[in-house]
Amino acid sequence: MTNPSTQPMEIGISTFLEATPDPVTGSVISHAERLRHAVEEIVLADQVGLDVYGIGEHHRADYAGTAPAVVLAAAAAMTKRIRLTSAVTVLSSDDPVRVYQAFSTLDGISNGRAEIMAGRGSFIESFPLFGYSLDDYDELFEEKLELLLAIRASEKVTWRGGHRPAIQNLGVYPRSVQSPLPVWIASGGNPESAVRAGMLGLPIAFAIIGGMPERFAPLVKLYKQAAARAGHDPESLPIATHSHGFVGETTEQAADAFFPSTQAQMNVIGRERGWPAYDRSAYDAARSLRGALYVGDPEFVAEKIVLLRRNLGVTRFFLHINVGTMPHREVLRAIELLGTKVAPIVHKELARS
Repeated sequence: MTNPSTQPMEIGISTFLEATPDPVTGSVISHAERLRHAVEEIVLADQVGLDVYGIGEHHRADYAGTAPAVVLAAAAAMTKRIRLTSAVTVLSSDDPVRVYQAFSTLDGISNGRAEIMAGRGSFIESFPLFGYSLDDYDELFEEKLELLLAIRASEKVTWRGGHRPAIQNLGVYPRSVQSPLPVWIASGGNPESAVRAGMLGLPIAFAIIGGMPERFAPLVKLYKQAAARAGHDPESLPIATHSHGFVGETTEQAADAFFPSTQAQMNVIGRERGWPAYDRSAYDAARSLRGALYVGDPEFVAEKIVLLRRNLGVTRFFLHINVGTMPHREVLRAIELLGTKVAPIVHKELARS
């Protein structure tokens, strides 16, 4: 068991802006409507006291989140406190100059609430779309992360790499309100990513969507050891996790509401990746106390988050509410319950320990 962090626990929402077929009717929400729903979700999340809202970048028909900073900016002027982040930015196939500019603009509009979560991404569609080769998968990320960090560190940048034209003493604007603009490393569980983040002294976010979350404890240890070796204080570095889940009035209601769309989308992805069929037995097993699905009534979801904190020492938890398209009113109610019921239970329980 990892030593629990002494940092405050943040709770928020992550989404890929799902626009998948309704598992019952087969109807498909338009990308435009899903984008407008996202803005409503962010405003509500801010109103009910949640700490962060993150949008993942994907370039497929079943997701609407190709430009997270634009969607987040639409809600920035309508919110006051909530932090606004990508979850993730597929840095390997993007231009770090434009990534910084987009999120520093968001930082200005929100008056210092923007963040970037940089990752390779769990899908590969962006690579051919933007003219990159998967043969350069690792090298692209390392090089572009280096440039992004150079840009956030200095107004004028001189840099040379192998996959992007060199920059010779050029300024990148606008500059962010926050100094520095927060950059996280997002990982699906790659040990090299954990070590890299630790060495750089960057916060890390783990996507935990299967198995038992406690199995990530060795990665947290690797991360902290790497940070310490590089001269960073490992106890001051934030650690986040992102997991699928849903909050309902009762655990049975939550489980029944979340299953159909989750099963449908997990099976779409599973067919692409050669996973076994996703059925109710697998789903119910993952809903157990030690499983990776955070589905249930507020008390049960809070209990699971507290356990996660104690096992991994996390400082931020993202609940990924939509795996596939769900009725908007149900999503809004789950966000409301997360902010008004789950978060207060978590904070109260952690204050005792």
